[in-house]
Amino acid sequence: MRFGVGKNMAMSIRFWATACGVIEDNGGYSPTRLGNLLFNSNDGLDEFCERTATTWLVHWQVASTHEKTTTWWFLFNHITQQVFDRDFIVSSLTSLVTEHKLRISIATLKRDVECCIRSYVPRLGGDSPEEMSEPLLGELGLIQQNAKSAFDFRRGSKRSLPDGVFAFALLDYWERMPHAGSVMAFDRVAYDYGSPGRVFKLDENAVADRLMALEDLTRGQIQWIEQAGIRQVTRRGLALNNLGDYKYKLLESAYA
Repeated sequence: MRFGVGKNMAMSIRFWATACGVIEDNGGYSPTRLGNLLFNSNDGLDEFCERTATTWLVHWQVASTHEKTTTWWFLFNHITQQVFDRDFIVSSLTSLVTEHKLRISIATLKRDVECCIRSYVPRLGGDSPEEMSEPLLGELGLIQQNAKSAFDFRRGSKRSLPDGVFAFALLDYWERMPHAGSVMAFDRVAYDYGSPGRVFKLDENAVADRLMALEDLTRGQIQWIEQAGIRQVTRRGLALNNLGDYKYKLLESAYA
């Protein structure tokens, strides 16, 4: 009633806010640390979700993990072809569903794939204002439509991606790695499933540039090293159990 929406829309808001990591269920829904940092009405970094940094952060939240948004995860981490169409994504997901013996109908998969793609690409020739307006993630330019049913990824440097959001994503990814040490190979950052390079569709040069920029941003606590053909990132004086606090500090720099 406070939002002026019906029950189904309220459930949708709850789902997407949870998937984006801004609310959580602790016996009742409440803002997470990220939610308070971004949207607190007193001192939130982006109370009305107007900054591009927030849009990149939303993309990271839905595409870097598979718990709630498997289609987003699958599209940005497992589809390696430059050009793809809906049928190819649905077919690939169907194989995944069969492999894991899940009970999901083809119609449900098709709707999810359509929802995912339309999060990034507006419907061409749409009649309603909703179909004609640009979706939230459309401004990132990660996917573009080439023909009636063909899409392709746009890889590159992503100039609108703030270093603070990249740093947050890197440390978030580092936290999720089992047995994570203080050194990470460049190839993992650039190509591993759920890595910043893969999720943000950055090419090798762009990932290297981002990593080199982190040394100044972190005052040497994250360093890029290239010796004898070996490229890697190191954490200096930054323990694994401190990454959670530090990644939020770095995220704030994206809104300075």
